[in-house]
Amino acid sequence: MTRRLPTEFRLAALCSCLLAGLALSLTLVAAQSTPVQTPAAAPRAAESSPTPLKVMSFNIRYGTANDGENHWTRRREFLFDVVREQKADLIGLQEALVGQIDEIIANVPGYAVIGVGRDDGKAKGEFSAILFRNDRFRVADSGTFWFSDTPAVPGSKHWGNTITRIATWARLIDREHSDQAFYYFNLHLDHQSQPSRERSAQLLKQRIAERANTAEPVLVTGDFNVGEDNPALHELVGKPGSSGGMLVDTFRVRHPDEKEVGTFSGFKFGATGNAKIDYILVEPATEVRSAEIVRTSRNDRYPSDHFPVIATIILRPASIVR
Repeated sequence: MTRRLPTEFRLAALCSCLLAGLALSLTLVAAQSTPVQTPAAAPRAAESSPTPLKVMSFNIRYGTANDGENHWTRRREFLFDVVREQKADLIGLQEALVGQIDEIIANVPGYAVIGVGRDDGKAKGEFSAILFRNDRFRVADSGTFWFSDTPAVPGSKHWGNTITRIATWARLIDREHSDQAFYYFNLHLDHQSQPSRERSAQLLKQRIAERANTAEPVLVTGDFNVGEDNPALHELVGKPGSSGGMLVDTFRVRHPDEKEVGTFSGFKFGATGNAKIDYILVEPATEVRSAEIVRTSRNDRYPSDHFPVIATIILRPASIVR
């Protein structure tokens, strides 16, 4: 005999079932309406950040000069030490003969060389050589041109200079950051002919403007053989007080009011009040972190008749690299 539950119990059970069914329906609806959570996408790798670049310009005085106590053989070890201590990424040499370059490379390892002798386009005569850290840069293109009416002809000179003058250039690409490429020009202007210096600066300006990758930054080092008030320099940096120059002097970016700026001593100890004739020039958009004239001496002697100049810079990004 089956016993029937009281009516109130049956009603309570029915209500419980209805409530449970309603809760299940609401759970299913909520599950269908909640968006699916996907893992966050990994952040994109940051674009390559420009790396500081330490640059040196150094007229090392040609090694065959009859300089007595300051002859190359008596000062070269000192010069090697200065180059070694500065740890520049790029060095623009002036007056360097092939034997001197070979000795520097042998005694300060890590550098490779770009350049030719000015007399024959090979190894004869002075170089305006570019030394670069081989572990950091690769050479995409390079060359040398003569400051003359025939820039491609080795040994040519036409503008009043009795000594052949050249510029060596390279397009370098950072091995660690392949999107960072730039052009580097190193030169030595004439020490006597002002027309030659002015026309040389004009040709340099033209070559910079005509470079194959104009979106890439430019830097220039050299012994200009002119002070800061000379029109040859103004061809590149503009006249004092102007803001229309293609380039700026890194030293003046950091030291606009410095008075003791001589970079040529003629080996005379303490001769720092002469004109500033050695330069590291960069585009106005370049960040110049530091710039100095290196006047290291030993026993009242210098490693060359010019003081090396240095600058630590960050070049502007290039919008196109190919």
